[in-house]
Amino acid sequence: MKQEFTGTKRLVVKIGTTLLTGDKGFDGRLLEEIVRDLGALKSETEIDLLIVSSGAMGCGMDRLGLTDRPESLPLKQATAAVGQSRLMHIYEALFQTYCNGLTTAQVLLTASDLDDRKSYLNLRNTINAIFEFGNVVPILNENDSIAPDELRFGDNDTLAAKVASKIDADLLIILSNVDGLFEADPGKNPGAKLIGRVEKVTPKIEGLAADTLESTSIGGMYTKLEAAKIACATGVPMVIANGHRPKIVENVLRGEGPMTVFGAETGGLSHRKRWIAFGRTPKGTVLVDDGARDALLNRGTSLLAAGITGVEGDFEVGEAVDITDSGGRKVARGLTNYSRIDIQSIMGLKSGDILDRLGRKDYDEVIHRDNLVIL
Repeated sequence: MKQEFTGTKRLVVKIGTTLLTGDKGFDGRLLEEIVRDLGALKSETEIDLLIVSSGAMGCGMDRLGLTDRPESLPLKQATAAVGQSRLMHIYEALFQTYCNGLTTAQVLLTASDLDDRKSYLNLRNTINAIFEFGNVVPILNENDSIAPDELRFGDNDTLAAKVASKIDADLLIILSNVDGLFEADPGKNPGAKLIGRVEKVTPKIEGLAADTLESTSIGGMYTKLEAAKIACATGVPMVIANGHRPKIVENVLRGEGPMTVFGAETGGLSHRKRWIAFGRTPKGTVLVDDGARDALLNRGTSLLAAGITGVEGDFEVGEAVDITDSGGRKVARGLTNYSRIDIQSIMGLKSGDILDRLGRKDYDEVIHRDNLVIL
């Protein structure tokens, strides 16, 4: 049975690159139909609508006459800079033409904008202020023209999920060129069945993902499943649907037509925990034994030095790190009380022995449970 979302008050719609790119580069015809439908929805309801849009790279490649995606970082960023201005011009023109007085606002982000708690909160305040105008639709994209590789979200699916979480969206819709998640690749297996609902993204579900081969895009179904993990963990249901279908957003809200719905977990994370889990860029990894993993997962404990078996990366006190078990599975993310060098010195030790090893003991816990989120 399909779930209806007719009570949605705050909606995030992500428009993927595959919907904006044709055989000869950027193709705005489908975007025109989507904007027309979104404008009608916005005009007829009181929904707060936010769009996360890909397409800057495709626009830039089209404008510059490039047939292959640039390989060097400076050329990628230059191409995206050219494309972003064109993309926003197209959005503004379409909204003014078809959407009865609606206008747009551009918001560009890098991962570092979410690393800092103050700027993370400021994003929420800015979006809320835009919504208060009533006739403005914010359009977000990653700031590809300045973000180095280590400060990238990596894909706009992840960006959309993090933003939906941050602004307390009621629903995230990711529009792609497929109807949703299938039991097999429908391009290779025309008889593959669509999965209508996913309650939890398990390793089995992840195994169904296949990366896209489009030259102008990043990611594929795998990144959409990663986005679903983020959105659902923070209490935001997510839908993957086909942007080629007429009035697709309206139909999703009514629970009509093919789609895959990812159910939100009850008791979503607090905003601070959301920031720890999905706002911060992890600077390293702490490896733990099975006993520590079980204590974190089943008893909600802090992470102590005794359960740590290794450390990777380079990080200082207060930075975000991933916690990984002996099988290489990511268990949690948290803010560390000790640097990488200190953890290398104290791992495996009881808390009472830290003072003798370091000459000081700032905390009993390497990561306190209040600063730790199970993933």
